[in-house]
Amino acid sequence: MKKNSSIYVAGHTGLVGSAIIRKLKAESFSNLITCGHAELDLTRQADVEAFFQEQKPEYVFLAAAKVGGILANDTFPADFIYSNIVIQTNIIHAAWRTGVKRLLFLGSSCIYPGECPQPMKEEYLLTGPLEPTNEPYAVAKIAGIKMCQSYNRQYGTNFISVMPTNLYGPNDNFNLETSHVLPAMIRKSHLAKLAAKGDWDGIIKDGQKFGAIPEDIMANLAAIAQYYGRLIPDSFKSFTSASDLSPGITMWGTGAPCREFLHVDDLADACVFIINLNEKVYRSLLAMDIPALINIGSGREISINELSLVIKNIVGFDGEIIFDDTRPDGMLKKLLDVSKITGLGWEPKISLKEGISSTYDSFKKI
Repeated sequence: MKKNSSIYVAGHTGLVGSAIIRKLKAESFSNLITCGHAELDLTRQADVEAFFQEQKPEYVFLAAAKVGGILANDTFPADFIYSNIVIQTNIIHAAWRTGVKRLLFLGSSCIYPGECPQPMKEEYLLTGPLEPTNEPYAVAKIAGIKMCQSYNRQYGTNFISVMPTNLYGPNDNFNLETSHVLPAMIRKSHLAKLAAKGDWDGIIKDGQKFGAIPEDIMANLAAIAQYYGRLIPDSFKSFTSASDLSPGITMWGTGAPCREFLHVDDLADACVFIINLNEKVYRSLLAMDIPALINIGSGREISINELSLVIKNIVGFDGEIIFDDTRPDGMLKKLLDVSKITGLGWEPKISLKEGISSTYDSFKKI
């Protein structure tokens, strides 16, 4: 890409899209195209095609998607499969029709089989059943990969797909009904710290900023406040009925599963690195027998139990962590094989502890 190339970032307000915008601006790319949902509904094919015809971007980062954690995927499976398939279909098709030079499609590591060999190589795609808890979302992302591959094959386009591992960072989703595990842990730990201090005004403000606090978590907060001898306002006393609750943070599952995490700024760096590869290397990636697909991750994993301890220490809550084993764990292991991208010369720069600390700092400033 040239510094004045026209670059469209779809989903520029989200976790990934906003990180890509930060990276492009830091690299002095000056002709960035963005459009919010109020101006452009990406689920409307005619509107998307008209937008592409008017703007004629040369490069596209397709980061627009409906995302969420286990609870959200399990509760709204139809929304996840419909929204994601329609959005990516409209953008990929419009990109072909308007002659986009290169498009990078953001997928997810959940595309791999639920009992996939570890670490997960790109060629393991479609070699076994998917993890049931997020199957509709995974099917949508697989459709996007195959669509890019098919357009490359039939029309000679230069569309590539990248599969990031679990992401976190600034501008993450901290809503406890729809968030992923790491931001949920940050918010729960922060709320627990406030409860231990008896800071109910802070808890109220948190709910106003990040979404309603579920009743079971409010009961946990009341138990924490009681344990630390803090007064509980009358408006919160209804949550003290569950006095047998342990004064700690409740997390889903057993804590045994292991996950890999990548700071979203590292992902953005990798995406710009890939789309900027020289023609020979880039074309070689598209010419492979397997889908034009590249894993992006840290290559390191951590158990959910260990992660919860790291987060609560960074946040500053010294209470206990309680795991609710009646809730689903998801896949027990989920580590990407990142040898392809490291072989191209890219590696992540942000350590997990450093990334969590900076994410918590940004969380507190919202």
